[in-house]
Amino acid sequence: MKTLEIAVFNIESALLAQSAGADRIELCENPFDGGTTPSYGTLKSISEKIQIPVFPIIRPRGGDFLYSDDEFEVMKQDLIMIKSLGFKGAVIGLLNADGHIDTIRTKELVDLAADMEITFHRAFDRCIDPLQSLEDVIATGCKRILTSGQKPNVNDALPLITQLIKKADNRIIILPGSGVRAQKLSILFEETGASECHSSARMEATTKMQFIVESMNENLTSTLVDENEVIAMKKITQSFKN
Repeated sequence: MKTLEIAVFNIESALLAQSAGADRIELCENPFDGGTTPSYGTLKSISEKIQIPVFPIIRPRGGDFLYSDDEFEVMKQDLIMIKSLGFKGAVIGLLNADGHIDTIRTKELVDLAADMEITFHRAFDRCIDPLQSLEDVIATGCKRILTSGQKPNVNDALPLITQLIKKADNRIIILPGSGVRAQKLSILFEETGASECHSSARMEATTKMQFIVESMNENLTSTLVDENEVIAMKKITQSFKN
């Protein structure tokens, strides 16, 4: 059957994703920054409570994917920490200023990860030439590329996803993500031939606070995984055979 990866932004969502049938978790924090490296406390707790594979993201900040030397040093130290906690994989993405893949530093992280499985994330969707970048990422030793096909919603980029999968020719896994929901998941698999899919199955959870200072005018909602959506997507992945 197909593989279902769920992106989560807190430990409660990780537990929900696991109980709903996710095959793998991408672990991030700060959803409104597009996902950044989780705290040590989150990493440690999840390494102890989650049994399915968890791939933490290595991203020191939001914004672009052009990193300074100091930021790259932070990424290396975070990867070493994640490896020491026993995680089987991690998620990275680095670009040069001209829009090409930063192959030198990507390969350095892949080599540092050793036997960990490395996914190159949606920095790929900001590259200048996706077909050439596919070859560049393969050359670094990454095992997977998470991509929306250079569109905000992957359902609008199925031709490019299909082209990438064909060109990859089983040398690397193309992981379609962004806007993936149960409603169109079968179409994504049927049209592209993808073996995996990625979704945050995101919902907004309201605060459980009983007392709120109204004059602060704050948004106290938080991001949570929609367990029912994960269950629905899992049923669809189980209906397919790779």
